[in-house]
Amino acid sequence: MSDMPAKLAEIVDDFASAPREVVLEMLLEFSDAVPPLPESLRGHEGMEQVPECQTQFFLRAEVQPDDTVRSYFDCPPEAPTTRAFAGILAEGLEGASTGEILAVPDDLYNRMGLGTAISPLRIRGGTAILGRLKRQIREQS
Repeated sequence: MSDMPAKLAEIVDDFASAPREVVLEMLLEFSDAVPPLPESLRGHEGMEQVPECQTQFFLRAEVQPDDTVRSYFDCPPEAPTTRAFAGILAEGLEGASTGEILAVPDDLYNRMGLGTAISPLRIRGGTAILGRLKRQIREQS
């Protein structure tokens, strides 16, 4: 766990140690943590769509000159669970380096204990979001 960004590790620990019955509530709180897209990305120009998500989901990772990554996500409010994945990544990966993000475990959401709280289909969508984000970063590094 120590390799992933500290903020994300903290979020993972919070979820992993939370009682089952509050996990979903905690998750949905993150759907508000998705920052609005900058003007330049409003039309999803240059963003990648994640077809594994049941809802329209777009993302873009930009590796900065200092090797940190800026991530952009867009997902409709009608899909709070999927939007929550974006919120967790937006908050947990903010200011993280390319190496830290690439070190995030692919089974992140299962480590958080979400496997028992939400459907496998949703977990698959969330895992695809992380996977595509990492792939974009690898292509730029």
